[in-house]
Amino acid sequence: MCTSCGCQGQGTTMTNLQTGARAEIAALPEHDGAAHSHEDHGHDHFHVAHDHGHDHHAHTHDHGDHDQAHEDSHRRLELETRILAKNDAIAAKCRAWLAGREIVALNLVSSPGAGKTTLLERAIADLSGELPLFVIEGDQATSNDGERIRAAGAPVIQVNTGTGCHLDAEMIARALSELKPSVGALLFIENVGNLVCPALFDLGEHAKAVIFSTTEGEDKPLKYPHMFSAAKLVIFNKIDLLPHLDFSMERARENILRVNSDVEIFEVSAKTGAGMQTLYDWVRAQRKAAVQLDVI
Repeated sequence: MCTSCGCQGQGTTMTNLQTGARAEIAALPEHDGAAHSHEDHGHDHFHVAHDHGHDHHAHTHDHGDHDQAHEDSHRRLELETRILAKNDAIAAKCRAWLAGREIVALNLVSSPGAGKTTLLERAIADLSGELPLFVIEGDQATSNDGERIRAAGAPVIQVNTGTGCHLDAEMIARALSELKPSVGALLFIENVGNLVCPALFDLGEHAKAVIFSTTEGEDKPLKYPHMFSAAKLVIFNKIDLLPHLDFSMERARENILRVNSDVEIFEVSAKTGAGMQTLYDWVRAQRKAAVQLDVI
């Protein structure tokens, strides 16, 4: 269950677009199996008081409803804490696995339509002769974007989250076991288009990268501060459209830095390639650091 919107994430599947192999991915475990109560079995037991048409208990209803609401709130908080703790434990294992293989993983997050897939297609075309690239593609439904990535030339695992609004560490662990990225590779994780819930879920990535389109408002970082706070870099995309837009890059930068003063900011056009080399230089530096860290 998502701790932000409450979605259950049912019907998650993983498809290897190279082989066609398909498998279901179970929801992130909500309990450890040994110590749990009846309320822990994957569905909510948030009881609602019903009016049964009689009032012989009316004198206790106000107090009882308050206690029930408090109990439900406490129960939900415990559930959210368990889910995030379980996710973080799996993410830590993914991070260690990736670090041991000198793989840099970037978790790409954005609003729908900001240009994540187009940016990946450009990066694959520009970098495929230089380093091995692998992709985990996340969407609620269809393999349309995954097929675009495969056509661009990178091995890709499509994860469809069904009703879920984000990828979680369990999905990444399963996808890594199927994708098998090579030592020293660059792994792109294209998250579900959403600037809320993916901020909460660590995937074991090296960095979260927010793709911020110039077709969006300059106040986007102020509206979604948790995501921009969690990001290590922000990539302004579609700068080729600036002459046609009422968008102030200066105000957008100011808003980003108000939320996260340490973030790296890049300005690119995935369509024309403008600014992409600067972004690639940053990626190369991260890969070099990963190799040096492993040596040390």
